[in-house]
Amino acid sequence: MSKEELIQENAKLKEQIAQQEQKYKSLQEQFNQILKLVNGFKSERLKQSDIAENQPTLFQELPEAKQEEEEQETITYHRKKKKHNGRNKLPENLPVKEIIIEPEEDTEGLVKIGEEVTETLDYTPASLIKRRTIRPKYAKADGDSVIIGDLPSRPIEKCIAESSLLAYILVSKFVDHLPLYRLIQKFSREYNWKPAESTLCGWVDSSCKLLDPLYNKLKQKILSSDYIQADESPIKVLDKDKVRSTHQGYQWVYHSPLNNLVLFNYRKGRGQHGPKEILADFQGYLQCDGYRVYDNIGQQKGITLVGCLAHARRKFYHAIDNDPQRAKYALKIFAEIYKLDKEINNEYEDDYQKIQEQRLAKIKPLLERIKSWIEENNLSVIPKSAIAKAMRYFIEQYPKLEAIFLDPRLKLDNNLIENKIRPLALGRKNYLFAGSHRAAQNIAMIYSFFASCKANDVNPYDWLNDILEKLPDWNIQKLEELLPNQWKNSNT
Repeated sequence: MSKEELIQENAKLKEQIAQQEQKYKSLQEQFNQILKLVNGFKSERLKQSDIAENQPTLFQELPEAKQEEEEQETITYHRKKKKHNGRNKLPENLPVKEIIIEPEEDTEGLVKIGEEVTETLDYTPASLIKRRTIRPKYAKADGDSVIIGDLPSRPIEKCIAESSLLAYILVSKFVDHLPLYRLIQKFSREYNWKPAESTLCGWVDSSCKLLDPLYNKLKQKILSSDYIQADESPIKVLDKDKVRSTHQGYQWVYHSPLNNLVLFNYRKGRGQHGPKEILADFQGYLQCDGYRVYDNIGQQKGITLVGCLAHARRKFYHAIDNDPQRAKYALKIFAEIYKLDKEINNEYEDDYQKIQEQRLAKIKPLLERIKSWIEENNLSVIPKSAIAKAMRYFIEQYPKLEAIFLDPRLKLDNNLIENKIRPLALGRKNYLFAGSHRAAQNIAMIYSFFASCKANDVNPYDWLNDILEKLPDWNIQKLEELLPNQWKNSNT
């Protein structure tokens, strides 16, 4: 083999080794992400201690060179001891049972000069109550007919469960994430009543049928807004056509930050058909992550796509192990963006003109600085590395991220809607899968209402108990009054 051939062969081997090293690093990064999924994610907040001492930051001057020999001094100071706030005050709305303890000594003829009050918490278990409705019957004077009072409407016809029990079952299952079989065990243990699981499943399904018109009104109300956040999350659904098999369905979630309402909508897949159908007539801002389905929907006339800064930031957080210096540099700028946005919104609240001015003056330049920094550094990183993927994602999403500054009402990210999805993740760990596609849509319906209750600081049990009692006789033209945001206004 000639010298030139040896040189070429050596170059090929070096190239192959470099490719294998790059592949190894990529696989290692994927493994680290999987490990985080298994062990659970920790806070993504970047601590000051995470910044290397010798790394300059964007917002601080470089420290002057240290002297070879630094003078040392001892500093002493006095610190005022912080007074403990004490035990949290008990809520005033709790019922009070007073117990008076007199001294054992004879108090006859003594003057009472005061008293000491000690408050503790007692617990009274909830109870099932057998409601017995008695309707006297009367014979008319003609002897040919009988009169009797009409039964009041019930949420489910010919059902023994009143609205309060139905509300308790639904809240236990979808807010407290208690599977029905555990709820049955609780009924049996505490009340000696053991209903069949099929009975409770039937009650849940019938309650959802009653709530269906209100669900459609909720959907209509959200889509009438001109600003919606969207995201999706998987849910396993039992496949009855295949034994011991589940189907991977998806809950598509839509959140209207302007009226604090949330809509879950179940679809059998993650394709564009579901959201495209829901958003067919939507006009306004659609805030989402970089999933390509949203890009297709964004081509519809009247829709402006808005990016999510949290997703862009998260890519750099995941790249810390790969390239800590560059990743932390970007994260430091993201931290300053969020800090400024919080300060601006706290200072100006609903003065949108001022918020817009301050955002354009202080925050947008920081976003542009990240873009310029990436353009200067993207050729210096390994193409398939985590830091390269983070840079590439940011540049691809930049037009949508820049759209955040089109309207002062727009949020920096989709975190509000991600918070709404968390109960779904908790529920999946308890009931594992939905029994059918219909059950998955029922889950979507109930999560929609309970997430909307949480967004409006409404007690879900109080709301649902009242709604189930009212719906059978409610005027369908006034359904909007029963949505959590309006219900709260009329019940406070």
